[in-house]
Amino acid sequence: MSPQLSHHPPPTHTRRPRGPTLPAPRLPDLPGRVAIPGQSRGGPGAPSPLERFNAAPAEDAERTLLACLNSVRWARRVAGHRPYPDPASLLAASDEAAYDLTAAELAQALAAEALPALPEDTYAAAHTALNAAYAAYEARFGHVFVICLDGLKPDAVLDHVLEGIRSRLANDPEEERPVAAEELRRLARGRLTGLLEETTTGHRPLTPDEPDKQGECPRPRP
Repeated sequence: MSPQLSHHPPPTHTRRPRGPTLPAPRLPDLPGRVAIPGQSRGGPGAPSPLERFNAAPAEDAERTLLACLNSVRWARRVAGHRPYPDPASLLAASDEAAYDLTAAELAQALAAEALPALPEDTYAAAHTALNAAYAAYEARFGHVFVICLDGLKPDAVLDHVLEGIRSRLANDPEEERPVAAEELRRLARGRLTGLLEETTTGHRPLTPDEPDKQGECPRPRP
């Protein structure tokens, strides 16, 4: 006798209603970072500032570098070592070339520098005192007073400049030369770093025509 087949319908799986689809998480914007090549906010596959610097004609790259430190040999040396694999390699090459400036090259670079930029709300008496100190410094050493202000808050800039010029006025020319050279190296490094950073709308162009911001190191005068 053949077994009877069950007439019960096969079980069915009930699909639960799905809620709204959540958007994929988006990483926050981190200011002051160099974008990873191919992930820049300028569009898919857009070159990073470093990639554009590596690919630029030698003349353009040197002109960009001269806006950071007015030494032709320094600019040619840094440009000549391209391509750089990362920003740290470029900054290291900048430092190394800056350490090798001759006395004449140092004088050329110092001649193109501007006085430190002070916060807009600096009181008049401070400007008067600093102008007198700047004049005394230039008469003693034959070039403008240079000092890097990277990383300082605006309310700390004035005290840093005053302390620096007072202490350095006590130097003799031989003592002041390496101090000024070190400040120039830091200025060049800070300017290069600024050129490699992003802005909120995309990559900052590697050109020297952007005005200085409060508290940042001033760029050489044209």
